[in-house]
Amino acid sequence: MATDREPTVTAKLLHIIFLSTFWGMQIWVTFISSFVMDNHLNRHTFGFIQSRLFPLYHHIGSACAFFNLAIFAVYHPSDMLDEKEAFQIFIFFVCVTVAAINAQWFGQMTSEIMADMHLIEQACGLGQDIGLSSNREAYAKLCDSDPKYKRLSNRLWLYHLLSSLCNLCCIVCNGYSLYYLAENLSTI
Repeated sequence: MATDREPTVTAKLLHIIFLSTFWGMQIWVTFISSFVMDNHLNRHTFGFIQSRLFPLYHHIGSACAFFNLAIFAVYHPSDMLDEKEAFQIFIFFVCVTVAAINAQWFGQMTSEIMADMHLIEQACGLGQDIGLSSNREAYAKLCDSDPKYKRLSNRLWLYHLLSSLCNLCCIVCNGYSLYYLAENLSTI
């Protein structure tokens, strides 16, 4: 501990709650629910649900990351940090920054672009197929025949990629933070 005062049990509990909440959401949303929904819902229902869940996911994640940074920083003043603690502060800062960018920009843009694409797809009788990878030919034809749809598709790919990279960055940050926390536990 970098300070002479030990964190209260409440501070420790809140730190664990925020870290585990964000980690649990990340694992569930990234590796479980998205694949289940993709395999059982039509394209537009899947997109609609994602557009409602992701803003909450991103904002709750940002808040959890911020509170983790704040709690850790209170008990680790900058003038008393060792190398591992300084790196942990850096990890929390990266997580807060990337999660906030994803919440405020990439995630929001992805949802907006997807909604515009759904309108075009509906007008062409598309979007009711189950799974995002089904009926690819029809969507490829739509891209070839509609320049606006192609532009939206390219933008969606870019913003979805950036949002996914932000999400993976936060998963790595929280994974490291969990490791740091486990490394510093005196007992279970």
